[in-house]
Amino acid sequence: MSPVHLRRHEVTLLPESARVIIRPFIPAEIHRITTIIGRALALTEEEVCHQLDAVKQEFEGRHFDIASLLLGHFQKVERHVFTQRPLSNERKMLIGALFSGEYALESAAIFNPSIVPHPDQSGLDAGALRFVMSLRATGEGHISSIEFRVGTISPDGNIALDPVSRFVTVPVVVPNPTYRRRRFIIKLAEMGFDGGHADAVMAPLAEDFTLSDLNKSISTVRREHQPTTRDLTRTLECIQWLADSNYELSFSNKLAISERIIFPVSPNETNGIEDARFVRFVDDDGAVMYYATYTAYNGRAILPMLIETKDFLHFRILTLNGSAVQNKGMALFPRRIQGRYVMLSRQDDENLFIMFSDDPHHWNDPEVILRPSEMWESVKVGNCGSPIETEAGWLVITHGVGPMRKYCIGVVLLDLEDPRKVIARLRQPLLAPEGNEREGYVPNVVYSCGSMLHGRQLILPYAMSDKASAIASMSLDDLLAALRAEPV
Repeated sequence: MSPVHLRRHEVTLLPESARVIIRPFIPAEIHRITTIIGRALALTEEEVCHQLDAVKQEFEGRHFDIASLLLGHFQKVERHVFTQRPLSNERKMLIGALFSGEYALESAAIFNPSIVPHPDQSGLDAGALRFVMSLRATGEGHISSIEFRVGTISPDGNIALDPVSRFVTVPVVVPNPTYRRRRFIIKLAEMGFDGGHADAVMAPLAEDFTLSDLNKSISTVRREHQPTTRDLTRTLECIQWLADSNYELSFSNKLAISERIIFPVSPNETNGIEDARFVRFVDDDGAVMYYATYTAYNGRAILPMLIETKDFLHFRILTLNGSAVQNKGMALFPRRIQGRYVMLSRQDDENLFIMFSDDPHHWNDPEVILRPSEMWESVKVGNCGSPIETEAGWLVITHGVGPMRKYCIGVVLLDLEDPRKVIARLRQPLLAPEGNEREGYVPNVVYSCGSMLHGRQLILPYAMSDKASAIASMSLDDLLAALRAEPV
């Protein structure tokens, strides 16, 4: 039994197969690409228009601006077009359609939510709050992406989500992103590429440089170091990989937040973007930035990553640096403590760690602050999102794994001034899977990636067995009273 009364709201997010994007559907073999293009080139212009009209009639109502999407996919195979004659836009779009396919983002699951206050709180009744919820959407091939929902908490604590259209749109990948030279060099050194050719590439670049600046420097180094050696090739490939892993995204402000989707872009993310933990971070000067840590997965290895956004329109996706950037479950505190950034983590896949840094992109020297204690968390313990500041201490929602791989949600309280100190810990789960919550893709799991306060209520969105999501709330005063009754 939970030591605190929970209110389960009548808000459930279920997978919706009709929310689809258009993805490239391009064979790996060049001869297959050219054969498909050849069939499209053999058509008369009248046949092209007829076939394209059929595609548009069937798919145009399912996507924003399908013409641009099809032309974009044509550009991905344009180099394989084996004719010198100019092609009509209609033929280009038809070829693009041959190398396109729909992908249902959340056909398998929509889960692992986090929640933050919306950047825009205008037009609300006194005491109400607008929020943004991030969710992990999973579709065919178990590829995960980030979706969003917007909702409102009324003054009396009722929660309602804004209506959602069937449309979802991927952002524009900014073609010439900017990088910070210092961070780039640090990451290269961590990967074993310091000195030599790496220094030659980085030396002429400014502190803030662009991708085009980097490409020019790479070309110069390649030209000046002939014949090409294996070491040079490997170094330049690594630099290119690092550049591709740090990118910028931009959405149209005409899209509702729920119509914006962050889908894997870099080679690190080919198998998904997992478990984004968003937090509204307020710096010492009052500046606000929304950060999110997430796990990039390429089918073999995981890599912790960082998202930065101020408006949920423009996003910077960045690799994290430092020896402590390992495993899953990194969660940033919502402000500096004594001038330093603070992060929770779980480097060993068993215990909860904390670490401090002067730079939110660089993390070393993790310290264990919480180990499994009760049977329901005896396999491992971790965080369920960023800590929440209260007058009594930092409230950390945790997850624990126990017998039969059952996931429960718990709570601990950390000291405000020194969050390495655990000052209270609930011995019983705050939330355990029950009834239909036990059934799903991964049974017997409740899990969250972030909560927030609304007045004296804790709002806790949570996933049910890696399938769907729900929202619970509870009295902060009751929760703190239960924690005070169980000091460490």
